[in-house]
Amino acid sequence: MVAGPGGSVRRVPKSRGVRFAVQIAVSGGILLLLLLQIDVSETVDLIRSSTVAYIVLALAIFLGTTALMAWRWKILLAAKGIDEPIGWLTQLYFIGYAAGQILPTAVGGDAVRIVEHARRRPDAKAEAAAAVVLERVIGAAATLLLVAVGLALAGGRYDGLGVFIWIELACVAVLVVLVVLLFSRGTRGVLERRIFPLARRVRLERMLDRVHGALHGYRDHRGALLAAFVVTTVLQLLRIVAIWACGKAVGVDESVLVYVILGPLLFLVMLVPFTINGFGVREAFFVAFLGRFGVSNDAAFATGFLFYLVTLLCALPGGLILIWRSVKPMLARPRAS
Repeated sequence: MVAGPGGSVRRVPKSRGVRFAVQIAVSGGILLLLLLQIDVSETVDLIRSSTVAYIVLALAIFLGTTALMAWRWKILLAAKGIDEPIGWLTQLYFIGYAAGQILPTAVGGDAVRIVEHARRRPDAKAEAAAAVVLERVIGAAATLLLVAVGLALAGGRYDGLGVFIWIELACVAVLVVLVVLLFSRGTRGVLERRIFPLARRVRLERMLDRVHGALHGYRDHRGALLAAFVVTTVLQLLRIVAIWACGKAVGVDESVLVYVILGPLLFLVMLVPFTINGFGVREAFFVAFLGRFGVSNDAAFATGFLFYLVTLLCALPGGLILIWRSVKPMLARPRAS
C-alpha cells in the first residue's frame, strides 16, 4: 500500500507489485553476472580516481540538453496551438528524470510528464501525450541515423561491427512498422480490430483513439517535425560527448567515433522496460560493447557506472522540486495562535 492524496492509503495492484519484483530480480541477476566478470577492487579504484573535470563536463552537458529536450517538446505542442513556458516544460523534464529513477526506464518518466501536463491542461491530454510519443519516434529515427553514420565512418577501422549492422537493420524495420501504424490512414482498421479492443478492457480505448488522432494531425506540421528532428540530433550528439567524457574520466582513450555507435544504441536499449531505470542492462551494454574495442571489463563497467551517476545527479533538481511541492503546503498553513 502507498499513501494517496490527503494522507489516505490505497492498495498497490498485485500485478504492479509482481512486475516491480521481476524488474528488481532481473537487475540483480544481471549485476551479479557482471560482478563475476570484473575485478571489483580494481573497478572501485578506477571510479575513485576518476577525473572530476570530465564528470563535471558530462553533467553540464546533461543539464544543458534537458532544456533542449524541453524546447523540442515546446515545438511539437506549439504546432497544435498549445503554448507553454520553456521553464515549466524544463521543470517537467527534471521531474520525469526523478521519477525515472524508480520507474521502468525513460518510459516511466514520459508517463509522469504526461500526467503533470494534464493537471495544468486537462483539455489537452491527448495532444500532450501525442507530442511525447512523437518525441520518442523522432528520437528513435535520429538515433538510427547516428548509428548508421557511425558505422559508415568506422567501416574498415574496427573489426566485429557486423552484429551492430544487423541490430541497426532490425531497429529500422521496427521503426518503419511503428511509423506506418501511427501515421498511415490505411492502418486505422487494423488498430480498431486488434488494438482498441484490448484498450477497451482497461478503459483506455477512448484515450488511445484521441492520441492516435492527435498523432495524425502532425502530418500537416512537417516544419515542426523537421525542427524537432534537428534538435533531437544535436542533443543526442552532445550526450554522446557526455558518455565519451565518462569514459575519459576512468582512462578509456577510445575515439569519440566509438561512442557515436555506442551512444545511440544505448539510448535504444534504455527504452526497454525490463529493469528499474535500466539498472544492470546499462552496465552490461557498456561491458559488452566497449569490450569489442579492447577496453577492459573493469574500465567499461566503471564508465557505465559514471554515466549512471551523471544521470542520477541530473535527476536531483526534479527530486528537489517534488520535495518542495510536498513541503510548500505545510509552510502555507496558518499557525494556530
